[in-house]
Amino acid sequence: MTVLNRSGISTFAMATALAAAGWLAAGTDAQAQQKVRWQVPMAFASTLTALGDTMPYVADQLRRASGGAIDLQVFEPGTLIPALSVFENVSAGNMDAGYSWMGYEWGQVPATALFGATPFGLEPVEFSAWMYFHGGQELLDEILQPYNVRALFCGSISPEAAGWFREPLENVEQLQGLKMRAAGVGGEILSELGMSVTMLPGGELYQALETGVLDATEFSLPTVDEQLGFYQVAKFYHLPGWHQPSTNQFLYINLDAWNGLDDQTQGMIEMGCQAGVAYAMSRSEALQGAVLERFAAEGVELVGRQGI
Repeated sequence: MTVLNRSGISTFAMATALAAAGWLAAGTDAQAQQKVRWQVPMAFASTLTALGDTMPYVADQLRRASGGAIDLQVFEPGTLIPALSVFENVSAGNMDAGYSWMGYEWGQVPATALFGATPFGLEPVEFSAWMYFHGGQELLDEILQPYNVRALFCGSISPEAAGWFREPLENVEQLQGLKMRAAGVGGEILSELGMSVTMLPGGELYQALETGVLDATEFSLPTVDEQLGFYQVAKFYHLPGWHQPSTNQFLYINLDAWNGLDDQTQGMIEMGCQAGVAYAMSRSEALQGAVLERFAAEGVELVGRQGI
């Protein structure tokens, strides 16, 4: 039996109308998703496994989750700005956001080098625990606030190798005057040991090794170093990477741009970066063993690596 209320409207019809109103409201909320269109220059080529392909993955996930409303358009190094200038351009408001290893800006903000990598420090899972649950993000917010930057932890990879050398190393004295590319606090330690340390982006390192501009280089973990071809021009690969037990990437966001986002959009971008951390961490761990086997087959001496 259909029950009528005083206006003669059936309870069934009323329930249907209320349900429809709910769906319409939900649809309106979905349509109200804030639209974000940011250019995001990167410090690393997107072809570099687990290092450069993490930000494109995050951007894809955010587009899917937001129905295209959040569109972070990733750009390769050097196409918009120089590869190592992400922080300064985001800070100045020239770019809304950018993706980089934290530490390239350490001449301006020395403390950031400890977030990018600390020699003999935390490995990826440990660093993630500190960032998310022991005040790391809050401390970073405090450090970067004067520079008008919000940086979101957005990728972390396994310990790097200590470096590629064209000649075998048998003692510390051999480091004197050796020309090596190195970054951050690790680079400073090598300088203290008498090495001539310089900073070059990844795309320039093969030629520098091949021509003798560099005697040695460190850059990333084995799967990335393989893609850059270092094994073809340097045959001594020292492990493990004491200087970078974890290598941590961040999505730098201009603080004014960040504050212009609503809470929902901020939350989605934060969640996307958390997915990026899990993606990079898992991917880097999954691929290293086979790469080391290939290096050995190419005549590379894996110094410090047992069982290869």
